[in-house]
Amino acid sequence: MDCSRPARQGQSDGLPELLARVSRGDARAFSTLHTLTRSRLRRTALAVGAPPHDIEDILQETYLKIWRNACRFDVKRAPAIAWMSAIVRNTAIDHLRVKRPPTDEFDEALSIAASEDPIDDLDYARAEPIAFGALARLPEDRRKLVALAYLEGESRASLSRRYGVPVGTIKTWLHRALLAVRKDCLAASGAA
Repeated sequence: MDCSRPARQGQSDGLPELLARVSRGDARAFSTLHTLTRSRLRRTALAVGAPPHDIEDILQETYLKIWRNACRFDVKRAPAIAWMSAIVRNTAIDHLRVKRPPTDEFDEALSIAASEDPIDDLDYARAEPIAFGALARLPEDRRKLVALAYLEGESRASLSRRYGVPVGTIKTWLHRALLAVRKDCLAASGAA
């Protein structure tokens, strides 16, 4: 985690220097950084609309991200508190997305009684090899992403951390992969 860089002169709050020390693994600097910024980051998470009972979890995840990514802070791009506020804001938004209540349409779909007719129109024996073939034609990294998301149930936030990209990028990759599989399946089944 050695990402040392000179801090911009004139920063009176000392946060850039603390982040530089944190990037080198200095736990004491991290503790000081936490003490100096906790109230501000708490207010930022609350301003996003995070429930007060979830704030501690959001702050813990935020400070973990700050610890892991302190070497990515660039004093030339933004003030330290702005960088840290963006992290807590995005973490709070991701937290809210995960906890989003079901929509009315979903509730309505669940309330519809299952059909009494046991006959299923889909021929699974014919569809399975088509689907496997379409998945096999995806690039290896996208195939693994789809498997982690839909077979192992890994969250978009977790995949974001695993691949080192924003959650929105993960969603875009999954969407494009599924569109490619759908197109491939339709072509293979003769319905394209």
